[in-house]
Amino acid sequence: MRDKSEDIASTTMANALIKLMLISIITSWGMFLQLSNAFAIINRSLGPSTKACHRARTTPHDDTSSHAETTASSQLSQVSRRDTLASAISLIPATGIMSSFSSTVAVADDDNEGRLIQFDVANLDGIEGNTGSFTIKTHPSWAPRGVQRFEELTQSGFWSGCRFFRVLPGFVSQFGINGNPSTQAKWRDKSIADDTVKVSNRRGTVVFATSGPNTRTTQIFINTGDRNNFLDKQGFSPFGEVISGMDVVDRFYSAYGEGYPQGKGPNQALIQIQGESYLNKNYPKLSFITNAQIIN
Repeated sequence: MRDKSEDIASTTMANALIKLMLISIITSWGMFLQLSNAFAIINRSLGPSTKACHRARTTPHDDTSSHAETTASSQLSQVSRRDTLASAISLIPATGIMSSFSSTVAVADDDNEGRLIQFDVANLDGIEGNTGSFTIKTHPSWAPRGVQRFEELTQSGFWSGCRFFRVLPGFVSQFGINGNPSTQAKWRDKSIADDTVKVSNRRGTVVFATSGPNTRTTQIFINTGDRNNFLDKQGFSPFGEVISGMDVVDRFYSAYGEGYPQGKGPNQALIQIQGESYLNKNYPKLSFITNAQIIN
């Protein structure tokens, strides 16, 4: 006949084993969910990255030839995929269940830094005599190399006469090829290293266009859309923001559409080679900068 204390001990041991098994099952299931979520994120991100690169030439390239354009698209796609994979894997913790994923980059609070640059613009809406101005504030803490180059170009008078040659409403307005080919040629090989992306590509931020890693020279775009944060993962680092005059930015002439070869708009290579003569003859309605100056 079994002792009652032995039955109690057996029951206690059985309960303990059951608890251990339940804990093991729950832990394993939690890890499975984490891995499943991580790979789901990877699959979602890898698909749209290719699609995004082909939506109206979504990526703001600094193009000088069709070869550069093709190479840039390939490089940016590879960078986007590699970064997405690393980000997703890094979200898997040692314990616990991954709750969410966000690509939003925090915005720094640095109201007392940077310079104010005012841009005066003509040909708003493509109409001669329509003028306006907007002001950009630079943020060295966001992208120090980008700010230094932007201010250097401003102080040299580079922006005067520059056309907004690629204006896609709800996406970007791009400029930064000087109308004098000899002036543009002086900067063509003076590329700067990339800055880390610290601020998201939200509406109103100002960013250098590229043709791949570490290729920023003179081309700039203003984000005019509210859904451009996918550019963060592709390495586009905002260095400033439009603090006044976004209503003017929204009036840059846009009817020429996407640039060559995806659209009927200006060919960036020909702008660099022929300058104002090419634009005046073929795209006379483009809005352009008449003056840019540091005002603080």
